[in-house]
Amino acid sequence: MKFAQDIVLAPIITEKSMAGITDKKYTFKVATDATKIDIAKAVEELFGVKVEKVNTMNVRGRYRRQGAHAGYTAATKKAIVTLKADSKEIEFFTSMT
Repeated sequence: MKFAQDIVLAPIITEKSMAGITDKKYTFKVATDATKIDIAKAVEELFGVKVEKVNTMNVRGRYRRQGAHAGYTAATKKAIVTLKADSKEIEFFTSMT
């Protein structure tokens, strides 16, 4: 079993993700092998909120080159977590808006 810190790796701070905060939608970079249930439990444990649903997407690695050497960056996974209407907000994101 993984710890919550091993599942939710980092918040994703973009213009589009910050616009979702008004609808209680928060975007995180998560472990590639994490399921929606794992992500929901980890967010509830880390931030003390109630999760309504989780949407995930796999982001494939990009092709990069440096001189004669070329390869792909690591593939990642994103999760958009929607909180319940009666749940409190995550303070980390609200301090940024």
